[in-house]
Amino acid sequence: MPPHCDTMDGPVVVAAKKALEKENVNLILPWVPKKAEAELKKAFEKTLRARKMGKEAAEVADYWFFETAVRLHREGEGAPYTGLKPAGLDWGPVVPKAERAIKKGEPSAVIKLIQRAVENELQKRFKHVMAKKKYDVNDVPAAREYLQANLGFVLYAHHLYANITGGGEHAGEEARAMGGHEHKGQDT
Repeated sequence: MPPHCDTMDGPVVVAAKKALEKENVNLILPWVPKKAEAELKKAFEKTLRARKMGKEAAEVADYWFFETAVRLHREGEGAPYTGLKPAGLDWGPVVPKAERAIKKGEPSAVIKLIQRAVENELQKRFKHVMAKKKYDVNDVPAAREYLQANLGFVLYAHHLYANITGGGEHAGEEARAMGGHEHKGQDT
């Protein structure tokens, strides 16, 4: 799945477009850490000036501004900036459902999707462990297969739980300065 925040139709670029359209930098500032505000404001002002120089200049300036906003956003996540991705990429089933849940004010569809995915994956891994459980103690390769399946189940469950109970937000310490917009250094 591509990062959500670095696509041309992702929330950072959408906010940057709205900021340019309304000529209000405050519409994009929440997407970058406080320490990046000055750089983004300078880029915003340069972009607004360039937009007055004709259509081609405006297109180049806008794209540069989107890149700047996304780069600063990704830096705030502690993640590398790898360029803007095209619009229309598949973000998987969770992102669209989560965004619809926020718009509707009702999370049940995303909750059900996550519950089904967790249950299915845990069941699959558990069945794999149980299928490998009965082995001849003198068959070391079979014992290793069981051990790998066992650890795969236990560690998957552990990491899933840790992620659910506080380890899987979208950011690290750096992004806390953004006023609650938290990111990890992974795709968003």
